[in-house]
Order: sequence, then structure tokens, then C-alpha cells
Amino acid sequence: MKKGLLKQLLMLTFCAGFVFSAVETTKGNATVVTAGINAVLGAYMDETLQHSIKDDDEPLIPPVSSEVSTEKGTEAVSSEKATEKATEKDGSKKKKKKNTESAETATEGVTEQGTESASEAPAETEGAVEADDPVSAAAGEVTAETEPVEKICGYTNIGIADIEGNLNIRETPSEDGALCGKLPADAACEILGEAGEWYHISSGKVEGYVKAEYLTTGDAAAARAEELKSTVCIVTADVLNVREEPNTESEIVDQIATGEEVSLVEDMGEWLKVDVDGEDRYVKAEFVEVADVLKDALTMTEAQYGEGVSDVRVAVINYATQFVGNRYVWGGTSLTNGCDCSGFVLSVMAKFGIYLPHYSGSQAQCGTRISCDELKPGDLVFYGGRRISHVAIYMGNGQIVHAANKRVGITISNVYYRTPKCCTRVLNG
Repeated sequence: MKKGLLKQLLMLTFCAGFVFSAVETTKGNATVVTAGINAVLGAYMDETLQHSIKDDDEPLIPPVSSEVSTEKGTEAVSSEKATEKATEKDGSKKKKKKNTESAETATEGVTEQGTESASEAPAETEGAVEADDPVSAAAGEVTAETEPVEKICGYTNIGIADIEGNLNIRETPSEDGALCGKLPADAACEILGEAGEWYHISSGKVEGYVKAEYLTTGDAAAARAEELKSTVCIVTADVLNVREEPNTESEIVDQIATGEEVSLVEDMGEWLKVDVDGEDRYVKAEFVEVADVLKDALTMTEAQYGEGVSDVRVAVINYATQFVGNRYVWGGTSLTNGCDCSGFVLSVMAKFGIYLPHYSGSQAQCGTRISCDELKPGDLVFYGGRRISHVAIYMGNGQIVHAANKRVGITISNVYYRTPKCCTRVLNG
């Protein structure tokens, strides 16, 4: 087909030369004839080229116009322009990718920052007060973000009992609430929250509610605590030997049970001088923990009475425990203004017509000797080393009530807080 097309072109050229020669001869209508020939020649070539493209699908002459309106034409742009566009497109992709990376980086930054903030937010939620807890809600508890407060003798939000005698601790914030403990004068507590005119507190083994008006709080309580705190030795051994002199050759004059406390008089290094019933004694430093402490609440566990316990024994215990928390005064016999251990026993028993001497050693000679296994409420328990130096009233349930020392006053303790030396029975029945 290509050879036929060439022949046609040659023929047209020959004809055109002939025509132009004629035109030169006749020069009259040259312009008109020339225009006509051009029109005929253009039409013939267009038709021939269209047939050629249709037949061979390979045009010998590219289209005159570069403007393309079809999608196929867009793909058929020149390689140079395609390269430019591809370059532009690639550059656009790179810029887009770079922007995407920047956006991702920024997102990561925001995410990290958001994560840090998010990690703090739950802390506020954890520390937040729930609206359905009226006591906690009223307390205004601090959130987890608040800087930790320096503790005073183990207390963070300290309160000090500002009352003469004892402050009643009740199970509910009401004067009708059951009594669950007593907070002695100048004793400390942890304030957990508020409920109207009451504070929710914990102290020692007791948790309950006290009247807010009888509690010193805030900076005043912290300052008061510094004045009231005392240094004690807390026994860490199963049983601590108390010696007359600071050496292992010295006689053991007493033994103290684990967890019990004795007042520190002097730190002598390997040995500590302690106060036991008003006398200087010595204990090994390695078997105790030295700490600053404050008085805390006293439990009011009722005595469990066994078979054969008379009404008078119940009455003795009920009477004796009402003075728990009152002061210890050496040589004193007043249940309200202060007494020592034998003065406490003397005054309690006198209420029930039993009169005893004012000295623990002498009281041990009264009544009938019994073993620890035979103890009943109202019986007397004696402590000491070579000689008797302390006395208490047995309450039942493995507990005693006694005037312990200046630090805690009249209190309730375990009967084996020290090793009992002997026991006597002064009550009949």
C-alpha cells in the first residue's frame, strides 16, 4: 500500500507542474486556478492519509494538531513532555510523601504528648472523689498528682485529740453510733475524710468517726505532734531479753514479746538503755527498731467471759475500762487525774470492797495464787524480773487493762506483752 501511495504522489506532482505551467501561460485567472488546485490537492491527500492510517494503523505523517481531547491522546504525549510530567508527578509524590512524613512525625509528636497527658489523666480519675461516696466526697481527698506530703510519725493527714480524757470513736458519724474505740488526749490519727460535723479517722487498730470539734488538724496538729512524739524501741525478736546491765553476762530481769514497745532512754550503740516500769534496763540494739511514735487509739473489744464468771467480775471490767486513756502518774491513785499501775488496781478494786496495798509486790501477796491457764476476768497479773514491778487486771480474751507508763497511760494490752511472773485471785466467785 505504501508503494501505491508513492505513485499517486508522483502523479500529483506531475499534474501540478503541468497546471502551473498553464497558469503562467494564461496569467489571467492564476490566483483562482492556484487556489482550486490547492483545495483539490489537500482534499485528496487527507483522504489518502486517512485510508492509509485505517489500513496500516501506522500513519506516515503525524497529525498536524498536538491538541488532544481524548483520554487516549493524553497518554500519547511526547516522551519529553511525558518525562517532564512524570518528573513533576514524581516530585509531587515526593513532596506529598515528605509532607506525609512530616504529618506523621507531627502526629507522633502529638500522640506522644497526648499519651503523656493521657497517662496523667487517669491518675486524676483514680484520685478523684466519686459522687456516690458522701464521706469521701466531703473529704476532698487529694489527687494522685499532688506532691507527696511528708509524714509525721507515719501520718500524712494528721489529727490530734484535743480533749481532756478520751474522745469516743464510733462506727457511724452519729452519737447513736456504736462505740468502737477511744482516742486518748493528745493521741494521733489519720484523717480519711469528713461527714458533716464528723471526721472519718483511723488510728492504731481502730477506724471510725469522731466529732470534728475535738480534733486539732493542719499545721497546728503537725506542730503539736512534734511536741508530743516520743522515741521507743519496738521489739523485732520473738522474745526480747531485758537485762540489768548492758552485757550478756548480766541477769535477765524481764522479757518482752514481739511488737511491743519500751521507751528509749539512751542509745549506747550495741546496747540501748530503756525504761521498764520506771527503772533503767538494757536491751540489744539489733533486736529492736527505734522509731518516733505518738499515742494512738485503743480498741474496746469486749471481754469474752467463760463459764463460772460472776456478775461482779463483769462489773469490775466494765468499771476499769472506762478509764482507759487517762494519765499515768507515778505514785498516783486517781483514776481520772492520774495513777500508776498499783494505784490503778487499788482504786478499781476498792470500788468493789476489796482493799489492797499501794505496791505491786505487796499486792502479789494478796489473794490466792493461780496459773495463767486459770485466769478469769478480774484476776491480777504481775510482771517483773528478779522482783515484781508491774501489775494489771485480766479482762478475758487474752487481754489486760493497766496503767502502763507515762507515754500511753491507762491502756489495754495482750496479757503476754511481757512474760507474766505470777497471777493471783482476789475476787470471790
